[in-house]
Amino acid sequence: MVEKIVGVIGGSGLYEMEGLEDIQTVALKTPFGEPSDAFIVGYLEGVKVVFLPRHGKGHRIQPSSVNFRANIFGMKKLGVQWIIGVSAVGSMKESIHPGDMVIPSQFIDQTKGRPNTFFSNGMVGHISFADPVCPVLSSILFEAGKEVGATVHKEGTYICIEGPQFSTRAESTLYRTWDVDVIGMTNIPEAKLAREAEICYSTIAFATDYDCWHEAAEDVSIGEVLRILAQSTKTAKSAIRLVIKRLPEKRDCLCSNALKYAMITAKKFIPEKTKKDLEPIIGKYIKAEPKGRRA
Repeated sequence: MVEKIVGVIGGSGLYEMEGLEDIQTVALKTPFGEPSDAFIVGYLEGVKVVFLPRHGKGHRIQPSSVNFRANIFGMKKLGVQWIIGVSAVGSMKESIHPGDMVIPSQFIDQTKGRPNTFFSNGMVGHISFADPVCPVLSSILFEAGKEVGATVHKEGTYICIEGPQFSTRAESTLYRTWDVDVIGMTNIPEAKLAREAEICYSTIAFATDYDCWHEAAEDVSIGEVLRILAQSTKTAKSAIRLVIKRLPEKRDCLCSNALKYAMITAKKFIPEKTKKDLEPIIGKYIKAEPKGRRA
């Protein structure tokens, strides 16, 4: 049986995972450049975990500059089957209070020009993304959040903006008319790429503020955000410990076969370099020709 391997992508406030044993630091090169940092590989509660700080150690990388393709490609190359993303978000609804945990079920993409697919350089693929998170992982995250004492919202729509600036009042008011629940800057294209890589993905989103729409609340303050982040980070780590033990050994969700009918380009027209570069992702469907043979 294939070993269960869980990836954790830490967002603002979560730059390391305490309690990992048999730790290795793995620096990877990918066809898409360098990931945000070295991957930390170890065991937590007896389960193999691959941790990566999304913004790099010390929070050096702004949202628009995160190399999402390299990050997800690296996770895939290391054998990760599940990714738990951790994110700080703004609440867009009165019922979601700062400090609450949200497990988003939908995304709206308002980013601008971020590379959001592995398929280029002579190859086209169209994954299904109607339901963008893994239902199995999301359900387990929800239950774990409740058990560690968080106020958890099981579903909701996450609108992803470019950043790094927070919204204007006009933008925040507009987004609320779209009935979104939280606003953030990083889960897209992360979720799209995880689906392309056939990795189950879901996210723990912690509300740190009310964006700037709430007339009775103060405008977004980085100081207050950091205070709530410190509290939320502890909660996230406790929840993750529970989640990794409860994930099934075998995946039977749609995420695990997302590419089965998604790749459109005829195999004979796909450049050999593209096949080789994408082998960790497409290898179970399309193989590069052995060296020395003609395509």
